[in-house]
Amino acid sequence: MTVDAQSIVIILVVGLVAGWLASFVVGGYGVVRYLVTGVLGAIVGTYLFAALNIRMPIGDPLVAQIVVAAIGAIVLVLIARLVVRT
Repeated sequence: MTVDAQSIVIILVVGLVAGWLASFVVGGYGVVRYLVTGVLGAIVGTYLFAALNIRMPIGDPLVAQIVVAAIGAIVLVLIARLVVRT
């Protein structure tokens, strides 16, 4: 699998949008935070959805990935908060 510049830009845009959407649920601000939580959330969300055999009934694959990444970012932030508090 090769990663070209277009793929990297798409990954970053999906991460940025997903992190921004997740910030409405769990709080947070800042472009860097949106980007980091969104990209890591995409990894977490993709893993969780595959492990639980959940399919997104959304016709547009880009929108589906943004939703999965946002859900993954929310889960990631909530778990991080639980770990930090204990």
